[in-house]
Amino acid sequence: MSEIWHILKSGHWPSLAGAWLHLTVSFMVWLLVGAMSIPLKAALQLNDAQIAWLVSLPLLGGAVLRMVAGWGADWFGARPAAVAILVAEFLVLCWGWLGVTGYGDAVVFAACLGVAGASFAVALPTAGRAYPPPAQGLVLGIAASGNIGTVLIFFLAPCWAATMDWHQVCGMMAGVVALTLLGFMLAVPGATSASGTHTVAWWHHAVRLIRRRLAYWVCFLYAITFGGFVGLCSVLPLLLHDVYQVDAVQAGTVAALCGLMGSVIRPVGGYVADRRGGLRTLYYVLPVIAGAMVAVISPSRTMAIVMMVVATAAMGFGNGVVFQLVAEWFPQDIGLASGVVGAAGAVGGFLLPILIGMMKGLWGSYELGLWLFAGFTVCAWGTVMVALRSDRSFPVELSS
Repeated sequence: MSEIWHILKSGHWPSLAGAWLHLTVSFMVWLLVGAMSIPLKAALQLNDAQIAWLVSLPLLGGAVLRMVAGWGADWFGARPAAVAILVAEFLVLCWGWLGVTGYGDAVVFAACLGVAGASFAVALPTAGRAYPPPAQGLVLGIAASGNIGTVLIFFLAPCWAATMDWHQVCGMMAGVVALTLLGFMLAVPGATSASGTHTVAWWHHAVRLIRRRLAYWVCFLYAITFGGFVGLCSVLPLLLHDVYQVDAVQAGTVAALCGLMGSVIRPVGGYVADRRGGLRTLYYVLPVIAGAMVAVISPSRTMAIVMMVVATAAMGFGNGVVFQLVAEWFPQDIGLASGVVGAAGAVGGFLLPILIGMMKGLWGSYELGLWLFAGFTVCAWGTVMVALRSDRSFPVELSS
């Protein structure tokens, strides 16, 4: 514990706190539709396909905007980009509170909520640039544990929606975002600098990153760990309601528990990866994810919930491991790399609910979609095994 405290004092801890707050509240906004999926489906009289798209669209919007935010963090500075994201979240939530009516508006509203998913690409550079390189794994893990906002929104939103209209829930969240904006501006110094100084330099870094095969592989790993985490949490309320007849509040509580486990354990993943190596740690984590996903649909509801918790906890641990690799392998482009890798994770989160919903529509069951995702996880595990057995220096081998 004393070692961890020493690491935290080695940098500017208010910036770490501000980054964590930014990501926590942004995660609440990003997954708001998923947390209210059951009452939204009833209020707007949506079918299974329509609600699946509403749940998935914020994740897709976040995937696109994370790349833009990563560019903004490297060019303009992480702090200005972070402030712009919070302002955009506030405006979108105010529209949801006062102006969204019908499914067409809801589709645009859900897509616009994707701006909250871009927080990841600015929160991590805000924290990382405030600390020296030896502390990156732990610090980025702590900042990224802001995905505990998943817990808060899945626990609170169904309770709020049970006592008020979903529009009013959007209004409450707009107030939370406004307070977060104030706290972030007070905590993070205005002198936070950008690593890129002009457009040409940024494009040079972007092209260099795109040409590295290593970047594509890290994106795939993050699509499995983070994409699986956020996608599974988003679809859990509907899955629990349809398969086990759990009501909206109870389903939200289970999803919140899963989000809690995945969020709390994320810094542990970064810490272990700092000391044992990221690839070696992933070697043990990925098969746990695959096995738990296969067993999510079980004859026993209790066993199903246990497997949901195990799956999300393993994914959260893996999130911390993958971003330790990002900090280690892309130290000069951490903002850009955070945006690109984070975007890949968000795409994975978008595809998982669509995959599960599509398989349910074709086969009448959620199981096949979960099994397919488990198969992709096994493929990721295979690539890690190949890398570990290589005799050459792995980052040099794949970055050439």
